[in-house]
Amino acid sequence: MSSFFVKVILPVIVVVIAVAAAVGLAKLRQPPEKNDESRPAILVNAAPIQPDNIVYQIKSQGMVTPKLETSLISEVNGRVVAVAEQFVAGGFFNKDDLLVTVEQSDYLTNVKAAQAALANAQAMLAEEKARVRVAEEEWRSFTDGTAPALGLRQPQLASALASVQSAEAELERARRDLARTEIRAPYDGMVRNRQANLGQFISRGTVLGSIVGTEVAEIRLPLTDTDMAFLAMPGAVDADSNKVTLSSNVAGQQLEWPAKLVRTEGMLDERSRVIYVVAEVTDPYQRNSQSKPVLNFGRFVGATIRGSQAEQVVKVARHLLLPGNQILVVDNDNTLQFRQVTVDRATNEFAYIKAGLEPTDQLALSAISNPLAGTVVRVAGADNAEDDSAAPTQLADAAAKTAEAAKPDSVKGQ
Repeated sequence: MSSFFVKVILPVIVVVIAVAAAVGLAKLRQPPEKNDESRPAILVNAAPIQPDNIVYQIKSQGMVTPKLETSLISEVNGRVVAVAEQFVAGGFFNKDDLLVTVEQSDYLTNVKAAQAALANAQAMLAEEKARVRVAEEEWRSFTDGTAPALGLRQPQLASALASVQSAEAELERARRDLARTEIRAPYDGMVRNRQANLGQFISRGTVLGSIVGTEVAEIRLPLTDTDMAFLAMPGAVDADSNKVTLSSNVAGQQLEWPAKLVRTEGMLDERSRVIYVVAEVTDPYQRNSQSKPVLNFGRFVGATIRGSQAEQVVKVARHLLLPGNQILVVDNDNTLQFRQVTVDRATNEFAYIKAGLEPTDQLALSAISNPLAGTVVRVAGADNAEDDSAAPTQLADAAAKTAEAAKPDSVKGQ
């Protein structure tokens, strides 16, 4: 009997007790507390609208070139007998400096021959004038009428006078050829290259070298039609409107040069569809002063042109301008809104808004995926201000709780 109880009855009793305990514990378990799910508002960075008067800066780039460039060409034949030391590639010279001298012997001889021919013609003219006077006196001694031109030797006198004028012209030509044996600089400049050497025989039309003027440098700057709309054209009353700042990196150092806008070329480029404006830099090689760094010909430079001024426009980063000329803002109720704006000018970096924004709007600076109009947001700066104002209250509550926990039990009940 005891064996039957242990093997059969006792296990059944244990199972029944376990089931009863499980049911009782299940009835004692409290259901989970239900809380309404609430999503926090999106935290965004925002900046207030700040209209301002802005002078537009138009960017371009170009190559520095000389305003004057000349090929020196011989106008006489002969052998080169002298070459100036500065007549080398990169050499500087001043106006009227002697650069190349051609042998002058033949041209000096031509001058002397022309002088002799002129003296002979002048002597013949003087002789003919004397004959005219003699003919006039003889005619008056025989008659009182008007003498014929042939009788007064007028044709012979005109021929002698023409011979003198021809001899004078030959002398002038001989002297010009003699002067052309000395090739002088037409302006202050620098030698680009030299092709004539000492002892070389040259003929009329031979290229001796190439020179460039160093008084003024030019930079051709390409601009689009949009850029031209914000450009104060050369000749404007405001002198500052033509200012240009050139910049370039030279030996790891960023250098700048002041320039002035002087003209436009007036025609659109057929391939690039841009129009070129020309800026000038005075004394690029600093030959007359040392106040600025040297600006070499052939250097590629960036240019910032001072454009027109805009009144009360808002400057925003270019990526904030959405398709359709819309701007995402945070309105006065801390909700996202799309504003249709009027863009005065847009570059790769900034957009300049002329109208469409409210004074109470704030620019939404944070990147928001799929933004919807009316979405409630939290502005980062405003949240920080609220947290700072609530901090003293929270600290006071925490101090009160700490003091309450430190009291004896008899005191807590009072």
